[in-house]
Amino acid sequence: MAGRFITLEGGEGSGKSTQARLLADRLRGAGQTVVLTREPGGTPGAESVRALLVNGDTDRWSPWAEACLVNAARADHVERVIRPALARGHWVICDRFVDSTRAYQGAGKGLDDADLCSLHEKVTGDLWPDLTLVFILEPAQGLARAGARGATEARFEGHDAGFHERVSAFFAGLSRLHPVRCHSIAADRPVETIAAEIAALVGA
Repeated sequence: MAGRFITLEGGEGSGKSTQARLLADRLRGAGQTVVLTREPGGTPGAESVRALLVNGDTDRWSPWAEACLVNAARADHVERVIRPALARGHWVICDRFVDSTRAYQGAGKGLDDADLCSLHEKVTGDLWPDLTLVFILEPAQGLARAGARGATEARFEGHDAGFHERVSAFFAGLSRLHPVRCHSIAADRPVETIAAEIAALVGA
């Protein structure tokens, strides 16, 4: 199989990070070379930006300042990790990508979706995933899961309920906005059941 770019999206505590690891393990077991990465992050510079974004008070950054930080990290990540891996024919599995920016800074904080997509086009050379798995879970359930795991990067989890509802609604609509690229995954099921569904979607 040729390499593909797969992203996993969803609200807090939706289980996407676990499924990203399981999918990477499955593909590696099938003989594929896989780059498992995350956003914000994936390079030393982008991880430093991540620390600025996920820690501190909820109002630490204005919406546009936040979006610019996310995209600065993404520009470095795409240039240094994602595009080179894809050029080598490797698989790239990324925990969050542009749809999280659209959900959190767009739907959640009021920035225009077209403006965010235009910025993404400029900083990445219009790179979009081949497949996006969107994890759907009620915000209250996801936040309870995140709290139970004792997450230390809790800035976004601390936003109010209205913010998380807007983010959740955006993710819930992604498969209608982009029916070829995006597939909704019901995240309130056993880990093994979800992993099997993803394997079937990916063809792994």
